[in-house]
Amino acid sequence: MLREIYHDLQQSSPVATIIISVAFMLFFGFLMTRITKKLRLPNVTAYIVTGVLMGPYCLDLIPGQVIGGMDFLADIALAFIAFSTGQYFRFSALKKNGVKVIIITICEAFLASGIVFVLLFVVLHLDLVFSLVLAALAAATSSASTVMTIRQTRAKGDFVDTLLQLIAVDNIVALLMYSTAISVAAATISGEPFSLTSVFMPLLTNVGVLLLGGVFGFFMKLMIEDRSTDNRLIIAVAFLFAFCGICALLEISPLLGCMSMGTVYVNIAADDKLFKQLNYFSPPILLLYFVRSGLNFDLDALFGVSAATGAVPLLLITILYFFGRIIGKYFGSFLGCLFVKKKKEVRNYLGMALVPQAGVAIGLAALGARTLGGEVGSALQTIILSACILYELIGPACAKLSLYLSGSYSNKLEEIVTVDETTESGETKSSLDLLIERIQKIQEEIPQHTVNEEELAFTQAAEEHYNAVPIPRHHQRNRR
Repeated sequence: MLREIYHDLQQSSPVATIIISVAFMLFFGFLMTRITKKLRLPNVTAYIVTGVLMGPYCLDLIPGQVIGGMDFLADIALAFIAFSTGQYFRFSALKKNGVKVIIITICEAFLASGIVFVLLFVVLHLDLVFSLVLAALAAATSSASTVMTIRQTRAKGDFVDTLLQLIAVDNIVALLMYSTAISVAAATISGEPFSLTSVFMPLLTNVGVLLLGGVFGFFMKLMIEDRSTDNRLIIAVAFLFAFCGICALLEISPLLGCMSMGTVYVNIAADDKLFKQLNYFSPPILLLYFVRSGLNFDLDALFGVSAATGAVPLLLITILYFFGRIIGKYFGSFLGCLFVKKKKEVRNYLGMALVPQAGVAIGLAALGARTLGGEVGSALQTIILSACILYELIGPACAKLSLYLSGSYSNKLEEIVTVDETTESGETKSSLDLLIERIQKIQEEIPQHTVNEEELAFTQAAEEHYNAVPIPRHHQRNRR
């Protein structure tokens, strides 16, 4: 029934088809979050599952030309994710923990990629370049699920600080590894002979993108300075879109450059309000991006074989990738923490918080599928998307457990707040008195306003815009 309606609509009005399809994606994505919220799963999981259900292998609600026409969403979503990640690279914080975080990142990222490569290339005998690309993607870690869990539990301390910085550096390492691997893969598929240039050119390109992003961040700060709140948001989005356009023209990922843009901005402007505005503005874009990723999910290929992988089923590759990455992340972070002499609480549980993988990996897989094309690109995207669905199902629980076991937050009242257990005269206080004092202390620490900071920043922008609009004279007369 719906297919027939869509077919008729496509013939009469292609524009209406696109608009209605986007509305469906937004609406059903929201409805799915009502279910995942009860299951305590992140919104990312809801969006990907929504895309799978709406896709050609289930309800087939979205026409193929609409899915293909939204290819640009991967670049824009990555830009927003990367720019927000840049705020965690404050130079003041990096001076304290920077070298240690880099060492831990190198250990866990390279061990995760190494284990995945051995499993795919040595054990399954997959193609070398295909194994290299998948191994490079294994280094990426999702920040969305982990940050959401930290906010929900109000966790804090050295474990949390190390984790946030680690995720940010993690994605830089993943991008450098991915850029090199995808360039080698593209050259091999095109039939060009292998050379050192194909390895070093992506690295030099990423350095150039990094510097260009820093320049964009500097000029963004100059243009945003002394602007009204709504104009700050407009300028920031314009800069991100412009940078994405340049990267798309050069056929490179905008991730590293946008991260550099956010890093330069937060350090020279010393202002995080813009990030809160963008975090409140970006959810519809991210929803469409993840739903579209689910729409591209090839269910038939997952339970079959592909020319890109020979006789090996994609399901088996996904399972080995899933477990190999987890093992590498855990033991890699453990060894890294051991080397830099981190506390036992950080060393034992940091790897559990690195399990989630979604935004960056899915975005890079989409770019990889576009670069490689054909069955190779389709197989790459199917494996990563399948693994990310599994990661997002168990990732938040692993992150929350790691925060709890590391002592970053507690459910026990006596551990949340500390009070003197004796009076000034030296008498021991009763349990009731201690309970009352702890409750009072918690009440004092509760913020006066419960409005979400991102929502408040966006609301202030709307108020400033409204106040700046002149009131027509007939309205003024009516007010009198």
